[in-house]
Amino acid sequence: MAESDWDTVTVLRKKGPTAAQAKSKQAILAAQRRGEDVETSKKWAAGQNKQHSITKNTAKLDRETEELHHDRVTLEVGKVIQQGRQGKGLTQKDLATKINEKPQVIADYESGRAIPNNQVLGKIERAIGLKLRGKDIGKPIEKGPRAK
Repeated sequence: MAESDWDTVTVLRKKGPTAAQAKSKQAILAAQRRGEDVETSKKWAAGQNKQHSITKNTAKLDRETEELHHDRVTLEVGKVIQQGRQGKGLTQKDLATKINEKPQVIADYESGRAIPNNQVLGKIERAIGLKLRGKDIGKPIEKGPRAK
């Protein structure tokens, strides 16, 4: 048994392009010349830090003109927020932390620069115990049974 059962097999194969090579301009043009299907797509905001993207309200404010303007929180509401906050002995930062918002949001609401958001107004109402919406702005919130 001097001979083994092993056969020698030679495989000749050409390696395909790597991912980086396949994306190069030259590779795309060569594939198009050969008549192959080439799919290219541009990804929106690829590789960007999404934390610092422009928010919807900021974009609205940028497009604002004299004819088209957005409603703002009235100064009356801002004063009620400020008085309610000071009555509870809270700073703007404390109130913002309590309702899980940024301190700048509270500053904007108090100064009348903010676009009203019912969710934020509701959180502030519960935190300071005063109504900020409707006819009786500044009145204490009645704590009654909640409807289901």
